[in-house]
Amino acid sequence: MKTLTKTLYDTDFNLWIEQTVTALKKGNLQELDLENLIEEIESMGKSDKRSLVSRLEVLLMHLLKWKYQPERRSKSWIATINEQRRKIRLILKDSPSLMPYLKEQFTECYLEAKRDAAKETNLETGIFLLICPFSVENVLNPEYFPE
Repeated sequence: MKTLTKTLYDTDFNLWIEQTVTALKKGNLQELDLENLIEEIESMGKSDKRSLVSRLEVLLMHLLKWKYQPERRSKSWIATINEQRRKIRLILKDSPSLMPYLKEQFTECYLEAKRDAAKETNLETGIFLLICPFSVENVLNPEYFPE
């Protein structure tokens, strides 16, 4: 069965998932393609981390644009800020244990956001503070917009 399941993983991923779920529910552990199952579970965690970092970078970039270009503030910036916050909240609601990871990545995300904000605004990178002017709490607060 393992050879068939492994082949199924490569040829019909959805059917592989359905059969894996059925085997798990029935407790038929001998029918599981453990190698690919482990890989998929690890991949799920990595995907959430990548999404969290990506969304934080976009959020920080837009908060920087908001702070440093008040004359260009727009509804689309508000929509982007709100959307990124909402998606981050959803990820953290499903996986609250990722909050320490978000905090750990915060400084690196700010550095990326600074570079991206400089490119988008045509402002010099040096205009932005070396250390993020926003706290994690402010960044995630749906009411916070820097002045």
